[in-house]
Amino acid sequence: MLIRNCRLVDKPGHFDVAVSGEKISAINLSTDSDLEDAQHLQIIDAKGGLLTSSLAEPHAHLDKAFLSERIANPTGDLMGAINAMEANRHSITVDDTITRAERAVRLMVSNGVTAIRTHADVTEWNSLDSIEALTEVRNRTRNIVEMQIVALLGWPLSGELGQANLALGKKAIQLGADILGGCPHLDVDPVGANIALLQLATELDCPLDLHTDEHTDEKRISLEDLADRVIATRFKNSVTASHCVSLGMQNQNDQKRISEKVALANIGVITLPHTNLFLQGRDNSVAPPRGLTAVRALRTAGVRVAAGADNLQDPFNPIGNGDPLETASLLVLAAHQLPEDAFAAISNTAKSVMGLPETRLNIGDLADLMLTPVDSLREAIANRTSRQMVMARGQISHLTSN
Repeated sequence: MLIRNCRLVDKPGHFDVAVSGEKISAINLSTDSDLEDAQHLQIIDAKGGLLTSSLAEPHAHLDKAFLSERIANPTGDLMGAINAMEANRHSITVDDTITRAERAVRLMVSNGVTAIRTHADVTEWNSLDSIEALTEVRNRTRNIVEMQIVALLGWPLSGELGQANLALGKKAIQLGADILGGCPHLDVDPVGANIALLQLATELDCPLDLHTDEHTDEKRISLEDLADRVIATRFKNSVTASHCVSLGMQNQNDQKRISEKVALANIGVITLPHTNLFLQGRDNSVAPPRGLTAVRALRTAGVRVAAGADNLQDPFNPIGNGDPLETASLLVLAAHQLPEDAFAAISNTAKSVMGLPETRLNIGDLADLMLTPVDSLREAIANRTSRQMVMARGQISHLTSN
C-alpha cells in the first residue's frame, strides 16, 4: 500500500509513505517519477492531508455506552450515576450491551482509534454479564481494533466481606478479561483494597488498572499508598491509575513528592477530562475545582500521562462523540496543555500506558495510522475534521468515500 502526497508533523513538503504487511516500509518525498513504480500498489491519495499515528482510547466503559436516554442521573455526581446504574440493572441485557458497545467501538474506529481499553462492571448485581458482552464485541471487531478488557470489581475488596468480589475477579480473568480493576477510593478501606488488588493481580499474573481517587477531597489520597506498595512488592506487571483527581487538590510539595513516587513505580496515569469535569466540583458553588489530576506535576516527574474520554453518553457523562480529539481539546483548555502534548496523550502516550507499540512515523514502525485533511495537529484538535483514513496494523479500518 502507498499513501501518496501526505504531510508529516514538523517536516516540510509532501511525502509518500509505503506500508508492507503490518509496518511502514518506506518514506520518501513525493515526486511524479515514482508513479510508475507504484502501479502494483494500492494507492491512497492523501491530497496533502496530515498522516499521524492512530489514536487510542485508554479508558472507556463500553458496557454503559449510549444509556443516557434510558437512565437519568438527576444529581449529576459520581454516586448519583452509580446509584442510577444499579437501580436499572434489570433493564440491561447481554444482547443490549453487545449492540451498544459495538456501536461505540465502530464510532471510535471511524475517529482514528485502533486500540481501546474498556472497563467492564463485575459486581454482585451485574455478575459477569459485561464480560460476556464485551468479549463478544472484541471478537466481532478484532480485525479493526485491539481491545483490552478490565474487570472492574465492586467493593468491599478487603477482609471476609471482600472475598466474593475477589472471586468474581478471578472468574472474569478466566473468561477473557485481560486486566484487573477496582475502585479503592470507594472502598471502606482504600489501603486494604490496594493490598487485595495487588495480591490478586500477582496471583493471576495480570496487569492492574485502578480507578484511583476520583474525588476532590484533598484529605483523601490513595495514589501514594498504591505507588509505595508497587515499589515495595516489586509488582512485575503494568499498573495504571485512572482519574487521580484528588492529586490536583494537593499543594505543590505534595504533588511533587507523590508524582515522583508514581514515576519510580512506573505507574501510568490516565486523566479523564470529559467525565471528571462533569461529575466533580458540584459541591463548590464558588471557584469549583476542575476535577483533573495534576497533569503538569506528573509529567514534570516523568510520569506517562495519557488521556481518555471515560464515559460516552451515559449517566456518568451525558455527552461525547467517541472522538479522542475532543479529549485533546479539553486537555488544551482545562489542563493548559500544548496541542502537541495533548495529541501525544491520546496517541502514543496512551498506547504506551496500554503496553502497546508506539508509531512515530519511522520506517519499521507499526502501521497504525490516521489521515486527516488538515495542515497541523493544532488544526486537527481545533476542527476535529472527519478522518479520511484509519489504518490498523497495515489494514484499512476506515476510509471515506471521497
